[in-house]
Amino acid sequence: MFDLPLMTYVVTMSVTPGPNNLMLAASGVNFGFRRTLPHMLGVSIGHGVQVVLVASLLAWIMAWLEALRVPLVIAGCAYLLWLAWRQARAGEPASRGQARPLGFIGAALFQWVNPKAWMMVLNVAILFLPRDGGWQGAAELAWWCAAVNLPCIALWAFAGDRMGVILKSPLALRAFNWTMAALLGATAAWILIDELLSK
Repeated sequence: MFDLPLMTYVVTMSVTPGPNNLMLAASGVNFGFRRTLPHMLGVSIGHGVQVVLVASLLAWIMAWLEALRVPLVIAGCAYLLWLAWRQARAGEPASRGQARPLGFIGAALFQWVNPKAWMMVLNVAILFLPRDGGWQGAAELAWWCAAVNLPCIALWAFAGDRMGVILKSPLALRAFNWTMAALLGATAAWILIDELLSK
């Protein structure tokens, strides 16, 4: 099922800024690349699971999507705001011993409330699922999406890891974490305002 337009779409959506990539860069800064691996795998595998389920059950989901859209957006934005608060506190000296990177399960589950992930998954399912693909076509589509997604998001975690070497002072780290938290918070606000104004 290798499809150049699909690969181009997945690379573009995976490598551009979004909640996952901001969190991966921040995790790379605060915890390093190796400790961020479960988070990265959770994003990619969670994304693949989301693709296979959405593509397999597209007709059912499309019927319910409009009713679920606003609650999903609100849940996703609330979670982003919580993550922003958590990110802002990540660089505080008192919290350094307690802080842990987002794990595999948390990252995989985050895909279900991440508006960018939903947009990507629905587009992939609508545009690239073969008409007669069924479960097997959906599984193959999901495998390709996860396989292409992982190296793209790894760039963000690796960049964060390298930035962590530069951000050694508590003041620089705090400034970075507050900036990343502000970006996550602004992303949540922008998504929520856009959704509410489009009604």
